[in-house]
Amino acid sequence: MSEVVQEITREEIGAGLLRLGLKAGDKVMVHSSLKSFRRVQDRGRGGAETVILALQDVLTPRGTLMMPSFNHTELWGKGKSGIYDPRETRTRNGAIPEAFWRMREGKGVCRSLDPSHPIACWGKDAQRYVRFHHRTLTFGPESPLGMLGREGGMGLLLGVGYGPNTYHHVVEMSMGKNGTPCLGQRTEAYPVRLPDGRTVMGRTWGWRESRCPITDAAAYAPLMANREQRGMIGSCEAILFQLSDVAEVVSRLLREGMGEERGGHPPCCRCPIRPRIRAYTVASDWDAENGTLRADSEAWTY
Repeated sequence: MSEVVQEITREEIGAGLLRLGLKAGDKVMVHSSLKSFRRVQDRGRGGAETVILALQDVLTPRGTLMMPSFNHTELWGKGKSGIYDPRETRTRNGAIPEAFWRMREGKGVCRSLDPSHPIACWGKDAQRYVRFHHRTLTFGPESPLGMLGREGGMGLLLGVGYGPNTYHHVVEMSMGKNGTPCLGQRTEAYPVRLPDGRTVMGRTWGWRESRCPITDAAAYAPLMANREQRGMIGSCEAILFQLSDVAEVVSRLLREGMGEERGGHPPCCRCPIRPRIRAYTVASDWDAENGTLRADSEAWTY
């Protein structure tokens, strides 16, 4: 006999988020899997939009809802478009973020101009968070997510673990003026089509040549067990946490490394991993000493 899968409603999702600890006025970055909810009652809107509306119901316009809308530089593969357009380019982060960034006209969602890792945002100060993403480090302290963490933001994982938790990259890029040595500071350049029709060369980080076992593999996740709230929202396991707790846990591992009980890995200062070199690699336009763009950076022009 086949299993009967019950639909979950917008109201039930909202109630689950409240039980978890999310409330009106909170600031939160969400990573998600629509499939984890199994069936969402859509009322003609589509399941992804129902989840988004439930989040907005709980946060209210006094809060801030942020989601990834990344393409991970796949636009520049063979047979791809070869340009990032904030009004057209799909995200690889799933159905919920895809529906979210498209809620632009009249629905208050803003999207940043980083060519590979743009952020989408709704609610209080949404425009302030994303407006100058293209003039700072992709996940540096002044990036949208960096600012959210500094201002008391939270992370919410809906049906996913800590692997997709982008905030650990903010921790990496905030490790001193040079960040971690495995990530390039604005060292890749890609075409971006601006809303006014111009095409510019937008900067993003230089991804590392191999995975980091501390962050990319989310080896820090067990250390978050006493700092998080977990609960079920229908069939979806949800995890809510303070971004500042991720900063504390991850920065310690990056400074000290991991012992053999967690697989063993040296601290950043002794790690041999470095940024990748590819056709789009360029000299950085970032002044690390002063924490700002160089005066001749094209990013000042848009």
